[in-house]
Amino acid sequence: MFTAFNAVQLRISLDEIEPEVWRRLVLPSAWDLEQLHLAIQAAFNWWNYHLHEFRIGGLRYGDVALLAEDAIEDDPRVFDFREVRLLDFEQGAVFNYVYDFGDGWHHSVVIEEFVALDAHPKQGICIEGARARPPEDVGGVPGYERFLKIIADKTDPEHTDTKRWCGGYFDPGWFDLAIVDKDVRNALRPNVRRRLHQPKPKRTEPAT
Repeated sequence: MFTAFNAVQLRISLDEIEPEVWRRLVLPSAWDLEQLHLAIQAAFNWWNYHLHEFRIGGLRYGDVALLAEDAIEDDPRVFDFREVRLLDFEQGAVFNYVYDFGDGWHHSVVIEEFVALDAHPKQGICIEGARARPPEDVGGVPGYERFLKIIADKTDPEHTDTKRWCGGYFDPGWFDLAIVDKDVRNALRPNVRRRLHQPKPKRTEPAT
């Protein structure tokens, strides 16, 4: 009996960060790489204002016009990421997504399995994940490591300013599935707003 797969389960993780920052998503298999880009942005709450591209089998895929503006001589050709759909991949395929060429956030994307949902999916969902992604513009992996040391040391002369810069609160272990799933479900909405800072934990009233 033929089974029509209409969704794909992916695991996306940030490279070079331990403990691992990762998300597991289920997306419509008909989505193209531009839509996957938006889903990744939503899943990690990136702000989507830096250059980005997919690197697959030694080739580059992205917004051709946008990347052409930033290209230098001898840069490899960029292929249109709207022309590649998730259903074009095989189960087990692994490729890279790069966000912010300055900070250089490399994400490993794994096509875990294709699935047949009862209802044809129109939006993505997040089903699992762990840990908070680094703050935007923190300076890549080395900058993030320094950032964590500063906010953990109240005696560091940069502690107060750094904490203020990141919104007054940052927990590298933070992950709220309900919040992330809502973000992913809204990934394709136009003019979607991103949270500027990590949600602060709610104060719990002492028991009386």
